[in-house]
This record gives sequence, C-alpha cells and structure tokens, in this order.
Amino acid sequence: MSGGGFGRAQAWLVAGLVAAAVSAGGGLALSAGAPQRWWTPGEGRVFPARLDYDDPSGKLRLLLDGGPMDTRGHPFFEALGTNGRACVTCHQPADGMSLSAASAQRRWRETGGKDPLFAAIDGSNCPDLPQGERASHSLLLDKGLFRIARPWPPRDLNGRPIRPDFDIEVVRDPTGCNLSARWGLHGASPAVSVFRRPRPVANFKYILATGFEMDPKAGLPLPIDPETGKLSSHNLMADGRALSLAAQMREAGQTHLQMIRRLTPQEIGRIVDFEQRIYAAQQSDSQGGELDAAGAEGGPGKLKASEPGRLGSQGVAVWSEYSPWETPKDDPTLTPAERAFRASVARGARLFRERTFLISDSAGVNSPMGFGNPVRNSCVFCHNMSQMGMDVAPGQVDLGTTNLPFADPQPDLPLFRITCRGPPHPHYGPVIFTHDPGYALTTGRCADVGRITLQSLRGLAARAPYFSNGSAKDLRAVIDYYDRRYNIGYTEQEKQDLVNLMRAL
Repeated sequence: MSGGGFGRAQAWLVAGLVAAAVSAGGGLALSAGAPQRWWTPGEGRVFPARLDYDDPSGKLRLLLDGGPMDTRGHPFFEALGTNGRACVTCHQPADGMSLSAASAQRRWRETGGKDPLFAAIDGSNCPDLPQGERASHSLLLDKGLFRIARPWPPRDLNGRPIRPDFDIEVVRDPTGCNLSARWGLHGASPAVSVFRRPRPVANFKYILATGFEMDPKAGLPLPIDPETGKLSSHNLMADGRALSLAAQMREAGQTHLQMIRRLTPQEIGRIVDFEQRIYAAQQSDSQGGELDAAGAEGGPGKLKASEPGRLGSQGVAVWSEYSPWETPKDDPTLTPAERAFRASVARGARLFRERTFLISDSAGVNSPMGFGNPVRNSCVFCHNMSQMGMDVAPGQVDLGTTNLPFADPQPDLPLFRITCRGPPHPHYGPVIFTHDPGYALTTGRCADVGRITLQSLRGLAARAPYFSNGSAKDLRAVIDYYDRRYNIGYTEQEKQDLVNLMRAL
C-alpha cells in the first residue's frame, strides 16, 4: 500500500493494543511510537479514543467520544466513489480533520503524485491540465486549495435556477478552468471555479449550534433544513450552500468522491455519528507545555465536556480559560520559557477581547446589520463563541480576503469582475473585482460578493495555511492582514501575543 499504509494483520494488531489499553482504563493513543500520519482509504485502522499528532507548534489531540472505533467498512474511511478517495482523504486527523499544505506536499513526494488526493476533478487546478505535472496541482500543494465548481447561474435548494442581480466576467484565469470549453463559465454546464480550503470536520457540537432564529448578517430569517425542519446554523460551508451535514455529504459524494450512486441513509447516519463525536484542538505547545494545565482549562477535553448552550456559547468570555495564565503562579515545574509563553497567551486573549478598532466596509458587519460604517469593536465582535471562536450569530462576513482592494495579491488565483445590475454594492460600488464571489455564488445577490462563513479557530497550528483561499501562509500573516485591513496598529509584542494565542487553540 502506497505511503506505508497498514495491512489487515497490522490493523488487527492495532485493534488488540487499543482494546488492551482501554480495558486497563487508559483509553489512550497507542504507546508503541508515534501514530502513522496519513490515513489511506480502506486500510482498516482503529480510531482510538485519544489520538495525538505532532504539529509545527507542539501537539494536536483528537478525542473520539465513545471510541475507540474500528474503521473497517466505515463510510467516512472507505473509498465510495470512482476516484479512490474517502472522506478522510481530505479531512486528515493529523491536520485537525482538515488538510494542511505540508501534508499535501508530503503525500505528493511519497506517491509521486498518484494518491487519490490529487484527483483531477478538484485536486488539480483544472481537469484539462496534464495531471502528472506538479504545476497542475500547484494550488493544492502550495495553498491547500481544492477547486470548487459552482453552477452558473446559481441554483436554489430545489435545483431551480436563481436569476442573479449581477454579471460575472473572467478577468484573469491562471488555471484555465474558468475559460475552459468544458469546465468553464461558457461550457455546456456553465460553472464558476473558485479555490478553497477544506473546513475541519470536528467539534460539530459547536458548529451546528444556532444562536438566533434569523441571520442578522443578511437581515433575513435563518434558513430551515427542508429534511429535518430544523434551523440551520449556516456555519457548515464557506458559501452557505449546504444547510445540514447530510446535504453536505451528498454533495461531497457526488463531487469530491465522484460517486456514481447516492449515499444511503445508513451511510449518512454513520458519517454523521462519527463527525459529531470527534473533537480536535491543540493539546500542548513546544514552548508553553500542556495547554490544559496550571489553572487553564483549554484543550479538546474542555470542548468535549462543555455544552454550547442556547446561543452556541457558555456565556463565558471567549478564551477566558487562559486568564489564569496572565499572572502565573510560581509553579516550580514550569520553566521560564513556559511561564513566558503562557503569560503571552493570556495577554493575547485579553487583546482579542478588549482591543477595539474601527471595522469598516465589511458586509455582514457594517451592512445590513445597522451598526454603522465604521463601527468600533474588537475581535470578539465576530469571534465570540466560547471554546470555538466562531460567531454565535450565523451568516457570512466579507473581511476583504477575496475582494480587491483589500485582498493580498493572489496572482495564482482567478480574478472576476462583478457588475451589479441593480443597486451598487454598499461598500464597493457597482463594479467589484474578486478572487471568489463567496456567498454570492449561492444567493445570486451582488451585496453578498466576498462574504465567507467564519472559520473555527481550533487546531489552527495543525492546518496551515489560513483564510478560505489560503492567502495567509502562517498565523503571523493572519494577524498582519487584520492589522493592515483595519489599521489597528498592533505592536510587535501584541502581534506575537496574538500568534501565541492562536497556536494554543
């Protein structure tokens, strides 16, 4: 098996070792060396109750509530489509149930580009390109981006075309896919190709929580999932196109896995069960040591034990679990470096909550919510969900990461010209240049161009790069972007404190 996958005999050995650990009261990850990083479809490995992986900042931990679990025959871990992928291919445990660019690069080297991860349909810049060449997969390899083909014009939940209130033109097409005769905007099945990071499949207890019965960022009632009749949290997909895990899975099966049949209700049920039981967060830091010790209550154990509550929040200030570190006790077991790091994390948490700045020209914040443009607030205005850093108010926000003039230069991404047919965009005017129209590809509304669903902030250290289009290569680049975008004026020490907070999550 390419990439050093486990065989059936090895899988049975692993199962026995895990069972022995659990019966002894441990429920721990395997102790016989570090766990294998890459999960290959169909290898039949056991998913332990606790699984630790080294990452660039320290150690990521995954907790499986009710685990361990045999993955043999499980639809999340088996190749169900025609391209050899499983759900786990693009949602790797070692990457916090997402996929880092570093893992994609490693897999390319190990398999000579033959892994199903690099399937032409979305693992390359365009299916038209020569698939054996690295350049054809540069966006996945360098930024961890997959091609997302959205139908044009957009379609509603019943598949009916939506008449958009804007026109879209291709200004620059470095991948060739938007101008492709087969795959492009003017093909037989017109589509807009954008490139996005895979969202983490973990901590869904929080992601699915609904805090309001309306989407205040759009001023509209919160959508109701037609299958369940329940309100949708609107936090599942970058562009809000799926209202439930089941809907997201069906679309992923048809597109990313290239299935020739539909997922069965039983398969969906098993995947939903797994995804709702898995928790992922940073457990330890190479400088700060264990992140759920010395008074702090962080780490995945806290995520697993807590309840999101009616508003998707505990009613506790976000990241206040690190407040005890602001004045660390004289613990003789801590090194000076650990004390300094923990104090930095606590300062970063306070900055995150209390440092205010002017937020301007950001759809979903300044419009249509009515807070004014600009409005003075802090990071917690949008990242207020305790334990997760998402927003208890559902909906999408335009932070400028994909729209000019705010977006950092991205010459390797497509560039589109959006021309509003009706009223101009409230912040950009009648014409917008964007790398990804975002939520507008779902709603057909010019006012939604560039609006993207906020990300979970857990397990960040394991899954660089950041933002939906991978434009921030590391956590410092994330802080630098916000500093430039909103003219905050962070000092170097403040930037480092915020980076340390992000790597501790």
